[in-house]
Amino acid sequence: MPLAATLTGANRHDVTQLIPLVDAIPSVRGKVGAPLHKPKAVMGDRAYDSDGHRMRLSARAIATEIARRNTPHGSGLGVFRWFVEQALALLHQFKRLRVRDDRDDDVHEAFMTIACAMICWRRLHS
Repeated sequence: MPLAATLTGANRHDVTQLIPLVDAIPSVRGKVGAPLHKPKAVMGDRAYDSDGHRMRLSARAIATEIARRNTPHGSGLGVFRWFVEQALALLHQFKRLRVRDDRDDDVHEAFMTIACAMICWRRLHS
């Protein structure tokens, strides 16, 4: 499973970064042949509920499992939230990412990329 991250300002809403984040996912090597260039499905909580984003993803043949607003809880998507929370916890193990002292976005993004690479490397070699 690839890990992708994007850097934005704290005042940006998450849903505005859904499509750029999907575009940031690297190719996945799998079976013999062409690598997978897009995810099979995108899961999200109620903050990502937008018909426009659902249409954009379905136009790319990406299934959406996004909880709808104003519906009762219990859709079952909360079971998969553990992976997101674990990734955030692993990123916060790096003090430089937990407490941001860098003024330059490029430096912070570089350290975030290094941290993602280290997380993936540790996962593969454990």
